[in-house]
Amino acid sequence: MSGSGDTRQAGAPGDQFSMRLSGGPEAAATARGALARLRADIDPPLMETLRLLVTELVANSVKHARADSVVLRVLVGRSAVLTEVTDEGPGFDPAVTGSPEDTSGWGLFLVERLSDRWGAVHDGRSTKVWFELRRG
Repeated sequence: MSGSGDTRQAGAPGDQFSMRLSGGPEAAATARGALARLRADIDPPLMETLRLLVTELVANSVKHARADSVVLRVLVGRSAVLTEVTDEGPGFDPAVTGSPEDTSGWGLFLVERLSDRWGAVHDGRSTKVWFELRRG
């Protein structure tokens, strides 16, 4: 079942959540829908950027890493929203982010262009891509 394993943390409603998604064609849509759990005080343009980048990264995990599951973690702070997408894929070269001329593969290009900071970590077992969007 997609979206199982929600581990929402205590504290202000919507400040943080983590969920494990089944790695199938519906994973990106499920992740996008889960963002509705976040606080209502996130301004709409920031929320649209967050939805877009989460959709792209989860889709990348499913397509390129062929992940059976993907973990989405979102933390909303006063000054920024930190998002992590983790899968059990083999990793990739974060220096290769695509270009506007490409017909596909826009995920990392968009993360690089639209986020304030981002990175990727591969520890030999899993790959985590994270990004930060500043608030206000």
